[in-house]
Amino acid sequence: MNATVAVFGFLRFPPEKLAAVRPHLKTLVEATYQHDGCIAYDVAEDLFDPGLIRFSELWPNVEALQQHLVAPHIEPWRTAARGCGLLDRKFTAYSVDESWAV
Repeated sequence: MNATVAVFGFLRFPPEKLAAVRPHLKTLVEATYQHDGCIAYDVAEDLFDPGLIRFSELWPNVEALQQHLVAPHIEPWRTAARGCGLLDRKFTAYSVDESWAV
């Protein structure tokens, strides 16, 4: 399946809250893969910036991304993130016209 949408973003939490964030994040990622039709949904803690969690996502189309944003598992995740002290968030979606190996 070819991706037509790529999303990159981050969430920032107090570093001391990351242990509390991880189980909620795991639930989000598993539900997204199981239900939302994503091609890739990768999440990682930044090794050099404690408290920063980076996201990279590939979606088959805008409609799949829009459905993900209102999926039943999103609001519980957002509530949990706020409860864990979410400090900042930024996500940007891009249209993917073609891809090639580098």
